[in-house]
Formats: sequence, structure tokens, C-alpha cells
Amino acid sequence: MKYLLVLCCVVAAVVCDDKYTDKYDNVNVDEILANERLLKGYVDCVLERGKCTPEGKELKEHLRDAIETGCKKCTKPQEEGATKVIDFLIKNKLEVWRELVAKFDPEGKWRKKYEDRARANGIVIPE
Repeated sequence: MKYLLVLCCVVAAVVCDDKYTDKYDNVNVDEILANERLLKGYVDCVLERGKCTPEGKELKEHLRDAIETGCKKCTKPQEEGATKVIDFLIKNKLEVWRELVAKFDPEGKWRKKYEDRARANGIVIPE
């Protein structure tokens, strides 16, 4: 019985661990997007062109998985932040968006989904 209880606890811990950490859910995404220096720091981090903050390291560690799964393991604030960032980059920093796509989605499997969503939100994407 004791072993069954331990096994149940382990299984419960694994099942509950299906989301990314919420440790950085309070990061102000709007502040980062409005600040060229901060945005460049995060972009350089995930593109491996510069140093990473702890938040940047966490982002870089999970970015490919989040893109490929449609943010399935994201918390609600992470999902909302990801949508905001992607739409902002497509609308305002298309060259950065394309660099990120080249690194994290070179086959273009997921790019179309995100760009279609941006178009549905009224964002015009130049060809």
C-alpha cells in the first residue's frame, strides 16, 4: 500500500508538470515590446547572439516546443503574451519575425498558422 501511495504521488507530480513554469507570468510583455533595448536583448538571447537573462533562458529553453505545440503547455498569461508578441513582431518587426521563423521553424510548418491568425486580427503582412 505504501508503494502504491508513492507511485500515485509521482504520477500526480508528472501529470501536474505538463505546464511551463509560471514563475515569469508577471513579466510585463508590453514594456518589453515598447523598449527597443529590452526587445533586442530577448531576440539576441533566443537567436544565440547575446547573453540571456533568467527569463530569456527560460523562454529560449521552451520556445521551440511552444511553437510546435501551439503553446499547449503555456499558462493562460503565457499564451496571451505569446499571441501579443507574435502579432507585434509580424506587424512591427517583420525582419525579426522572419529571423525567428528561420531558426525555429525552417520548414514553415507553424509559420502559416501564426501568420493566418495575425491576418485574422487585421494585420497586413507584406509578401
